[in-house]
Amino acid sequence: MVSMAYTPSQKNRLNYRKMEKKMEKAERKALKIYCRGTVQGVGFRPFVYNLAEKLGIKGWVLNSTQGVEIHVEGKEADLKSFVREIKENPPPLAKITQFSVEETQVLNFSDFSIKASEKEDRGNVLVPPDTAVCSDCRRDIFDPQSRFFMYPFTNCTNCGPRFTIVRDFPYDRVNTTMSAFEMCDQCRREYSDPTNRRFHAQPTACPQCGPRVIFTDSSGKELCGSWRQNFFEAVLEGKIIAVKGLGGFHLACNALDAEAVRRLRDKKNRPYKPLAVMARDLSVVKEYCFVNEVEKRLLLGPEAPIVVLNKKPGTELPENLSPNLGTLGVMLPYTPLHLMLFNEDIKMLVMTSGNPQGLPLEKDNGEALQSLGSVADYFLMHNRDIENRNDDSVVRVVENKVTFLRRSRGYVPKPINVPVDPVLPKIVMGIGGEMKNTFCIVKPNGEAFLSQHMGELDTLEAMGNLRESIVKFEKFLEVKPEIVAYDMHPGYNSNRFAKEIEGCEKIAVQHHHAHMAACMAENYINEPVIGVIMDGTGFGLDGNIWGCEFLSGDYIEFKRHAHLKYMPLIGGERAVRNPWLTSLAYLKQYLGERGVEIAKHRFCRDKELDEALKILEKRINCPEASSAGRLFDAVSALLGVCLEATYEGQPAIELGELAGRGIKTELSYGSMLKDCSEEPYILDPRGIIEGVVADWERGISREEISTKFHNSFIETIVDAVEKISLKTGIKLVVLSGGVFHNEYILTRAKSRLEERNYRVLTHTEVPFGDGGISLGQAVVAYWRWHKNVSVNAGKSYKH
Repeated sequence: MVSMAYTPSQKNRLNYRKMEKKMEKAERKALKIYCRGTVQGVGFRPFVYNLAEKLGIKGWVLNSTQGVEIHVEGKEADLKSFVREIKENPPPLAKITQFSVEETQVLNFSDFSIKASEKEDRGNVLVPPDTAVCSDCRRDIFDPQSRFFMYPFTNCTNCGPRFTIVRDFPYDRVNTTMSAFEMCDQCRREYSDPTNRRFHAQPTACPQCGPRVIFTDSSGKELCGSWRQNFFEAVLEGKIIAVKGLGGFHLACNALDAEAVRRLRDKKNRPYKPLAVMARDLSVVKEYCFVNEVEKRLLLGPEAPIVVLNKKPGTELPENLSPNLGTLGVMLPYTPLHLMLFNEDIKMLVMTSGNPQGLPLEKDNGEALQSLGSVADYFLMHNRDIENRNDDSVVRVVENKVTFLRRSRGYVPKPINVPVDPVLPKIVMGIGGEMKNTFCIVKPNGEAFLSQHMGELDTLEAMGNLRESIVKFEKFLEVKPEIVAYDMHPGYNSNRFAKEIEGCEKIAVQHHHAHMAACMAENYINEPVIGVIMDGTGFGLDGNIWGCEFLSGDYIEFKRHAHLKYMPLIGGERAVRNPWLTSLAYLKQYLGERGVEIAKHRFCRDKELDEALKILEKRINCPEASSAGRLFDAVSALLGVCLEATYEGQPAIELGELAGRGIKTELSYGSMLKDCSEEPYILDPRGIIEGVVADWERGISREEISTKFHNSFIETIVDAVEKISLKTGIKLVVLSGGVFHNEYILTRAKSRLEERNYRVLTHTEVPFGDGGISLGQAVVAYWRWHKNVSVNAGKSYKH
């Protein structure tokens, strides 16, 4: 053995290094960090890893049962920078809802590592939403040197499918529909490399190991040649193609070919409902529509919803894309497959939901071939299964704020925080309504999870989809509802379904109270408000149909202060589909026999009209309704705008298109609030009906009449709120219900109320319409349980 002799200077240097290491260890601190929210499946761990490497920090990160857990060791200044960077600049798709830091024991790690996921409990982990293709993957797709060149399933940790492919948690490949595709060696290397943007990107794949696309005829027989070239030729020939996308099938055709659009409408039996389109890029959108900065950000953002835009005049857009409307629902390609559906000759496609009328969106190849084979000429399909169907979200920008017409892909299942009492936790589910259904589960921490768009619940298939989706949400959130809230309407399938659920308390919630509560909840309000709720149909406490309601109250109870005068709906639901029947009822009520003669002249349906009058006289199947929507229907039919509704809200939507069009008048037919002798105040539209008839007979334009009609509604809203506020002292107002999708009424009513020093709350997280009432139902049920109140007491509020 050879002994080493050190000079004094060498000994000093060695002693100094030992002392320096001791000092470093003494200076080293350790932190335990917990991040909850949307932090798995969004590139959070590689982000943390690379940040730690950059700052020279040691420790580890893992996907835990609580979200993401981090142990870090280093100098205090470096740890402060580390924490600050995570809080202020997390990955683009991450949303941290809870963030905690605590000092812990220093364990002297020598490096930083990513530990394996924990698999036991998953109750605090959120399923990430699906996300539009990112700019890096877009470059890969169009780079001839990239191994992902023209690959329609390219993705990374910053983009791609999430919610639509996940089966279970933790969010690992084995728990997604990508488990059927074993990664090749190169994909595996990228997947395992923390410095690669595809690190633990669960859907990652390439042409060697991933899903593939096929192009078939309507019977499912695959056609020879390039699927992409076959698709282009079919589109340019005016054919209809069923395209399997991210959350289900679309029916596609050339949006600039009016004949192709007509064929699609005929085959789908959809004569007037507006069709959504997908444009090749933003420049194409700007060629046909006006786009402001907020709309641009939405189109290009990770959620990539359909954005309702104002059409430019004088373009080549076929009128039959959105008949009688000045708007068009537009989206940009949000998957690699969509990017590949365009070339120089194809710049805009119709992309409407691929489902038979009234049935859920198709998501499986075999079922789509069976149900859409009579509509589509060809099918563009792939072999990556869709676990959770998810329709496109639809938004509109009003006064630079996003309003939802449909909240689904890209947003679900992001939670909304609502007020609950953490001392008294409860898991509550709102089943939603019958139309535009969603359900909502509120967890004990106040996170409300709205489902994707379910649609109408009037078929066995729709109810099956609802049941299946609820089971999956319960599984993802690892919860079992202890309270179930549902709409009071005894004829609703959702009502019957809720009552069949076992092992939980049931609470019925009045429809318009749920609307009011939804707006309160998303704005995190828990105090008495005045609720102005206007829609088409909601079962009232008196057994009649409500729909133009002025309420005051909170989550627990409400009082009805004013409503539209009841009017019989001739034939019940038939009147909803045939607005001329509602118009007849109003004309008969206010103008007597002269009104009947006007109806005969306007509607040219003598035989049907005589039958309707007999039904009205005998009050056979003529439910009483105080519905704002039906009054819109009546005026729309009277002006000849829409005599038959082929989709929900059509008469009101088309009437609303005329309001303010080239007309700048503050004239109206007066407020409907006349008699304030006792509550509830009755809003009488006599002046409106008489005024509309008089103006029509004088030759006043439909645009001016519509504007005056809308102005009357706005005056009524302001007058009624003022009256209720004087009585209750409440200065906080919420606006909800489908009528407030009408931009003219929403913006002017809100502005007039704010001018009078009211604080006005509206929807920006859930739709104004029935797509948001499940949230209101759940929060009402929670607070009624909390206060041990089971039914509405109907009390007034006086401050």
